[in-house]
Amino acid sequence: MHDIRFIRETPEAFDKVMSRRGLSQASAPLLKLDEERRAAIHAAETAQAEQKRASKEVGQAKAKGDEAEFERLRALVGEKKDEVAAMQARAKDLDAELEARLMELPNLVYDDVPEGADEEDNVEIKRWGTPRSFAFAPKEHFDLPAVRDGMDFETAAKLSGSRFVVMSGAVARLHRALAQFMIDTHVEENGLTETWTPVLVRDEMMYGTGQLPKFGEDSYRTTNGWWLVPTAEVTLTNIVNGLTVEEDYLPRRYVAHTQCFRSEAGSAGRDTAGMLRQHQFEKVEMVSVTHPEESEAEHARMTACAEGILEKLGLPYRTVTLCSGDIGFGARRTHDIEVWLPGQDSYREISSVSTCGDFQARRMNARFKPKGGGKPGFLHTLNGSGLAVGRALIAVLENGQEEDGSVTLPEVLHPYLGGRSRLTAEGGLE
Repeated sequence: MHDIRFIRETPEAFDKVMSRRGLSQASAPLLKLDEERRAAIHAAETAQAEQKRASKEVGQAKAKGDEAEFERLRALVGEKKDEVAAMQARAKDLDAELEARLMELPNLVYDDVPEGADEEDNVEIKRWGTPRSFAFAPKEHFDLPAVRDGMDFETAAKLSGSRFVVMSGAVARLHRALAQFMIDTHVEENGLTETWTPVLVRDEMMYGTGQLPKFGEDSYRTTNGWWLVPTAEVTLTNIVNGLTVEEDYLPRRYVAHTQCFRSEAGSAGRDTAGMLRQHQFEKVEMVSVTHPEESEAEHARMTACAEGILEKLGLPYRTVTLCSGDIGFGARRTHDIEVWLPGQDSYREISSVSTCGDFQARRMNARFKPKGGGKPGFLHTLNGSGLAVGRALIAVLENGQEEDGSVTLPEVLHPYLGGRSRLTAEGGLE
């Protein structure tokens, strides 16, 4: 959420940055509403002061025995009381309307975020590994002989509908091994704190990280009002919701492996084959909560953590900075990491690592106390996939496929598979 004082004091600067998001003159309706709100607050405070003054005079008139003045002033106090209540209600309504409008506005992007309208304008900043040259035409993951029996979309469709999968046998074990490998790496090598969180959350948690109010259709809500998390970013970030922490508490670096749920609203017709885009999937999510002066360095650090997983798996990737027209609602800057999928002959997103500045902290009212004293400041929050487990499975399968239908598996996964190094064409591990 944005600071209305910043908008009030620098409307031109606010509008300039918002225009990069495709929003023109965003400050004008906000400032008009803010002016009405402040006028209503001032009027309510003035009326309340008059009420207090009249109440005091009532007592003085009573003490003097001036019955006529006493009755007049008592009636005036009653009128003022009703007037104050009405004015306070009006101010409260305007305050709620202003907050609602601020909640709907996206974050301000950093100056170094490239200009652009969509993903075609994203800028590549790094490339690692060389895509393997195959002596045969590589297949997509769902067509590999090694996974046909272990990746069942027909049964999933019977159980739940489209965009679900039932995994079994060696494929399910490989999927689990990937998640365990990611968690172990982030905890033992990257210093993140392993965390287990609920997948059902209250409205205010979704507001805190920016999924609400604008993007409710992208998530699932239960009949009793909980939301199924689209990512553990929601729970991990909201750990500091409503808190004021000591500066020494920072930074906090969390990682969690959870089920995630997305309705994929607006993505009809995209990636319907296979398990690239599912309603239910697993992700290893990283979240950092930092001092404002450390968030830039933390963004680079988190990006490197996600990239390191792919490097250990030996999977070629590229990292891009999202342009102003493609960046997410709550981000100030985002690095997308795209893994090479030979079956599609293209790079596909496997991680987004974003720095949000104080945008989420304002929504959550999450602050820190400076070491040397002074006014508490808003925390900075960051989030990133480390990685999407299903997409990592796809990448491992497609990059390791062999002409005989088997799959050679990355060495770092062998300890998680009982020393086995290959998925056979018949779907077993050996």
